[in-house]
Amino acid sequence: MDIHTAALLGDVEAIQEHIEAGTNLNTKEAAVGSSPLITAAVFNRTEVARALIEAGADVNFQNNEGSSALHSAAFLCRKEIVEMLLEKDADKTLRNNYGSTAYESVAGPFSDVLGIYDIFSKDLGPFGFKLDYEYVEDTRPIIAEMLR
Repeated sequence: MDIHTAALLGDVEAIQEHIEAGTNLNTKEAAVGSSPLITAAVFNRTEVARALIEAGADVNFQNNEGSSALHSAAFLCRKEIVEMLLEKDADKTLRNNYGSTAYESVAGPFSDVLGIYDIFSKDLGPFGFKLDYEYVEDTRPIIAEMLR
């Protein structure tokens, strides 16, 4: 199993095998150029994210859209992953291709970005993506405060 599939599925054992084999932890996947750590953040694979971070994955790696794992974890309210990234000094000032920092992606009203969450759910749902809209709406201010 390749490292991106392992991250997507949350297969920590396969991730550990890749780490032990010396696989490049920052390799880009074909669709949007995400690293395994970004994939783990998007799909809320907390233990995979932990293993990758502890093994030295680049916490500031940016995909083709300029988003880092911190952008993804923050926007999708993956609180524990945000905490891990901040503990490893993820750069809060990085801007994606849309000009936003991770903080700016969660600072505004939930209603302003609801359509983006809908797109994530529609496009990534077939791959196991899950999002609790009520949780996200309630947690966005908490994430924003963490990123100040």
